[in-house]
Amino acid sequence: MAVWTRADKNGLLELLLPDRWIRVLAELTRETLTLTADAEPGHGGAMEYNISHPPGSWNGVTNGTEPGTAAGNSNPTYNQHLNHSALRRTGSPGSGGTNRGQIDTSSGVNSPGSGRVPHDNGTVSDFGSPGSSYGSPGSSFSSAGQVRSGETNITLESGGSEMVRKVRVLKQESGGLGISIKGGQENRMPILISKIFPGLAADHSRALRVGDAILSVNGNDLREATHDQAVQALKKAGKEVTLEVKYIKEVSPLFKKPSLVADLPWDGVRPQSPSLSGSEDSGSPKHTGTKDKKVISLKMCYISRNLTIPDLESRLIELHSPDGRNTMVLRCKDSAAAHSWFTAIHTNIAALLPHVLAELNSMLGSSNTSSNREVRHIGWLAEQIKLDGGRHQYKPLVMALTEKDILLYDSMPWTREAWASPNLSHPLLATRLVHSGSARSSPALGSELTFATRTGTRQGIEGHLFRAETHWDLSTWTRMMVLGCHSTAELIKEVSMACTLNEQDVRLTVHYENGFTIAKEGAGPGSGSTVLYRYPFEKLKMSGDDGIRNLYLDFGGPEGEMALDLQSGPKPVVFVVHSFLSAKVTRMGLLA
Repeated sequence: MAVWTRADKNGLLELLLPDRWIRVLAELTRETLTLTADAEPGHGGAMEYNISHPPGSWNGVTNGTEPGTAAGNSNPTYNQHLNHSALRRTGSPGSGGTNRGQIDTSSGVNSPGSGRVPHDNGTVSDFGSPGSSYGSPGSSFSSAGQVRSGETNITLESGGSEMVRKVRVLKQESGGLGISIKGGQENRMPILISKIFPGLAADHSRALRVGDAILSVNGNDLREATHDQAVQALKKAGKEVTLEVKYIKEVSPLFKKPSLVADLPWDGVRPQSPSLSGSEDSGSPKHTGTKDKKVISLKMCYISRNLTIPDLESRLIELHSPDGRNTMVLRCKDSAAAHSWFTAIHTNIAALLPHVLAELNSMLGSSNTSSNREVRHIGWLAEQIKLDGGRHQYKPLVMALTEKDILLYDSMPWTREAWASPNLSHPLLATRLVHSGSARSSPALGSELTFATRTGTRQGIEGHLFRAETHWDLSTWTRMMVLGCHSTAELIKEVSMACTLNEQDVRLTVHYENGFTIAKEGAGPGSGSTVLYRYPFEKLKMSGDDGIRNLYLDFGGPEGEMALDLQSGPKPVVFVVHSFLSAKVTRMGLLA
């Protein structure tokens, strides 16, 4: 068993969503990869008045107002075939509904009940913020009655039956009031609490909510105040602050930070499940300080590069779920970082394979059926499939090697039922490895690493081409295929079949040690068979077949070339003979 040095790694990456990239903090441990939505840089300072973030910012996506950013897209690689994330295996785009190869750079968090994309037109101020403020709720709010067509009208009257409340807040020695505000008369918005920072004065009051409109501060009316006037009123309020507020429920959902990462589908589990998704709830009015993150178990994940999405800059990493339904695409700052992250994640996934094999064999061994055989190796590969027009593409699949068979699945077979229903099953004894190495003429960096198999079936020869992601994967699979074929030959020992020779019924037996035996069956029950010919492997001078039903063997004897009618396709026997010979030659080489 290999000795693994597992990697621990962390750093900032970008995660592909259905409509854009977002920055995430990635933390790699022995068994998991944790992705946490990266918050904006903190501003700190009690009673800090901060408008350093551009007014066009919402969850890291601008609407073109940020300096140096053109309206639309600032990243030249942003529009490269982004039709996945978390990518669905069906090939359909994500829920964002964007067209293939086009990204709506204005996309943010849609207003409830509307297909309209919000844009920020307000200003944010933090009071005692230990971190940073949220962006705009995304609508043009107005304290007047007239609103332009297509805009949302939220005024101080929007709260309906909500009561006006008076809240007394006692500031701490340090930390300030602990709120962010948004709006003002110049933005045609009331003064709104957009964030409450956990552990500070406003949070300790337990009487304020995100979405509260501040009507007055210590008796000073703010109903028609500008943003700056509200800022000054709050800064000068003193240690004890009396706020008159009214909750406006129409605006509070827009201040909630969306769970962009935690709600990504993965492994067929509903993302709302806290026990399986690795996510935590966040947002108002619960001021728990939880983060938008997802913890991904690496066990039987498939990590690949340039498989389902073009990677012209060599910066992308694809992580496929064990059930084969979802894919996450991560983007690194450069190709060197992508290689480092890929290697680290791949190393940890590979280190978990012995545990996977132990679990599988334990599950299958507990069954009473005798058909279950020890699983020798399992893992993800990509098989080349042919499309219309002669084009090719690679399809991810799980390959398992048992004592006697090669099994192919669309996803990881965790249950006995799934294990018993492979998409394809081939006997190792009738399978030959015909290629292993670079798919191109030279093993240049970035060339595909592939191996090819051919299996003799009654219908003819069936070929497959598989892509491996690393040289370790390639060498492991090719070694396991060859050793598996040889060990199967020693385990099975012989194959026999009824056939016809010179118009008489005979039985051909091919034995791993004894070679070829052709015998005539006895006439009645209990009568023995008569051996017509017996030759060891080294006497075989020539073999061949017609691809239909005849097998030709020539041992150099007086009978000459024998034509055996197998009544069906001869390829399985031809491949078994080759496997026996290969195993014997290998054994002699090892014993020499």
